[in-house]
Amino acid sequence: MKINSANFETSAADLRGCPRWALPEFAFIGRSNVGKSSLINVLAERRELAKVSDTPGKTRLMNFYAVNGRWSLVDLPGYGYARGDKQERAAFTSMVAEFLEQRRNLVRVFVLLDSRLPPQAIDLEFVQWLERCPAPYALVFTKADKHSAAKAQANIALFKAQIARWRADAPEVFVCSARTKQGRTEILGNIAAVLTGANRATA
Repeated sequence: MKINSANFETSAADLRGCPRWALPEFAFIGRSNVGKSSLINVLAERRELAKVSDTPGKTRLMNFYAVNGRWSLVDLPGYGYARGDKQERAAFTSMVAEFLEQRRNLVRVFVLLDSRLPPQAIDLEFVQWLERCPAPYALVFTKADKHSAAKAQANIALFKAQIARWRADAPEVFVCSARTKQGRTEILGNIAAVLTGANRATA
């Protein structure tokens, strides 16, 4: 898939603030500092499209980016964000849950996981919760350049074994690196396949 244009559209704090468009949306979510913004920039081939920070929890709103005028990347706040008072955290969690459960434009969720780590409880809990949501999800293991391929595959196998407890078929899995651009072609190919399927369904 060739990216001809990628532009920031808007930020939203709830469903009412989301864009009123018909574009299919592909959401990216994971624990804070897992590399969501960096991956979005790599996919869009725009170095500063999404703001990258070393400080966890910097993404506080849902950020929408229109790509090729045909579909949208959505950068969701990390579900591991824990700063702020209890009321702020409650609103934060509600915002993401409402979007994932009710947003009609949402066609695919990419869950980002740190490939350097064995399965983390917070990731497993989130993926299990995500099973209840309408849009299918895929797993994206990030930071593959920071350790060996064998170590990444070992952690991926452990994660797949854990989620096999509640689903018979494994979700699609991608391994990526924002530095080397590993996985970019495969993720964009998956997006293209979803878009083609959506077009056939509406034809």
